[in-house]
Amino acid sequence: MNDRPNCTYTVSARGKDAEVPVFAFLRRQFGFLRLAEIESLFGFAERSPLYGGRPFRFRELSGRDIVQLNNAGIGVRLPLSNHVATPEEYQKSQILLEKYHRKGNSVIVTNDELARWILRDFPLYRVDASVIKNIHTHAEIDQALEIYDEVVLPMNLTQDLEFLGRIAPKERIILFANAGCALTCPSRLCYPAFSRLNKGQDVEVRCSQGLKPREILGIVDFDLGPLIEMGFRQFKLLRPRPSGMTGF
Repeated sequence: MNDRPNCTYTVSARGKDAEVPVFAFLRRQFGFLRLAEIESLFGFAERSPLYGGRPFRFRELSGRDIVQLNNAGIGVRLPLSNHVATPEEYQKSQILLEKYHRKGNSVIVTNDELARWILRDFPLYRVDASVIKNIHTHAEIDQALEIYDEVVLPMNLTQDLEFLGRIAPKERIILFANAGCALTCPSRLCYPAFSRLNKGQDVEVRCSQGLKPREILGIVDFDLGPLIEMGFRQFKLLRPRPSGMTGF
């Protein structure tokens, strides 16, 4: 991927221990990218009831990591993609938001009201519409871009060149450069369960694989050439588990 001109990647800190130095992690996991191609790293900092997408088990990015990344011109994306956000939970997260509020850092959001609060109170953040919003139509993209700075599209749309060709503006769209279990997931039962889990609620996390069996492909790398020719320049890159899988 490092031969792609003028493209940037937001890469996953999934499973990184905060004690592991961030640049050692990047060399080991994403050494095929130049640092100049890494626009941001997304992962958990301090605990927040607003996290979503997956369960918070431990901190992945230390304060030192974030300072070093920012000093190197690399942003941090906080995955505040919980389905539900109350005013009280937002207030509890003010210290977290204030601490990393600087140009170049971002938040990933599913709840539109939360996005509006952050845009109002923390204008230096870029606010991205999470893939968990499951935006699948051009009308939904246009609607999301009225609120969000950028929109992350679902993995399967990376393969739909006809659909992607009719998107404008392409510079505000983030596509997956690779894909995991969500590419073929029929129900995405885990996302709302993770949202509740990150609020400290007792919840059973189920995977739709057991309910609606489908082929699990492991990590799938997409051909970015046609997408770059169309004008897309921002991509999201997952970190596979040692097994090559990404699912729960």
